[in-house]
Amino acid sequence: MSVSIESLLTDRMKNGSNADKTIANYMIHSLTELPFETAASIAAKVKVSEATVGRFCRTIGYESFRDLKEHLKGHVGEHPWLMSDRLNELRNNSNDDDAHLSRGMEMEIAALVSVYEMATTKNWHRLAKRLANTDRVYVVGFQTERGMAQYFANQMQYIRDGVTLMDLGSGNFSELLASDSNACLVIFEARRYARQAKVLAQEAQAADIPVTLITDVYCDWGADVADEVFAVPTQVNQFWDSTALMASFGNLLINSVVMELGVETGERMNRIAELFGGISGHVGDPTVRVKK
Repeated sequence: MSVSIESLLTDRMKNGSNADKTIANYMIHSLTELPFETAASIAAKVKVSEATVGRFCRTIGYESFRDLKEHLKGHVGEHPWLMSDRLNELRNNSNDDDAHLSRGMEMEIAALVSVYEMATTKNWHRLAKRLANTDRVYVVGFQTERGMAQYFANQMQYIRDGVTLMDLGSGNFSELLASDSNACLVIFEARRYARQAKVLAQEAQAADIPVTLITDVYCDWGADVADEVFAVPTQVNQFWDSTALMASFGNLLINSVVMELGVETGERMNRIAELFGGISGHVGDPTVRVKK
């Protein structure tokens, strides 16, 4: 095909039926995982019938989902998940009971590759500049993603001033929405999505506050309420959707922000280390005397 798979999927996201948009949204954010999928597995994940997935593939010019995967091999390479000799050995030696671990590892490595690919995009670099230069950065997470938000916010607080982990208890998010400060918002959220996450993004957008949504590949409402949506793969053949790759995403983004901030980051981190050493103390650290 002369037209790229991304272009075909993007067109369906804009012009297709509701089912088409849902399938296209999942596929375009899961290109490196599609080699491990079947029409049935995609149907189960996006809650459509297997026949609907087949019709969707024919709509965009493929005979079947299997045909789409064959074309995808040439598009992303035979081994986009960068399997090493150790990985091949594990796959070959795994017994039937442990085969799911081998497949899960393949999917997780593929997901990690896709996160690193995100770090090369224009949206990523724009976000890093914003997080480095905006006066106030607000971070929030809901449900099980609260931990991801806290982890990211705590790291950001080490490298720059003006970072706030938002209070979910107030119910109004006034620290952001009732403030006149120059601010931006970062939301961590995955399915099933909290109503608060979407409403907060809508309110922030209405107030001309830049919104970044770090979510999973199933989120089909993010593009309407956020300036950037980073869809991180969460399906790695485990019982729960895994948000581990969101942590990897956050670590890479912190690194980009540090590069934007430059030497002042080191000065701030040294000062925080001195404060912690003097107030709380580190194990076996004689360089800072704990204050009495």
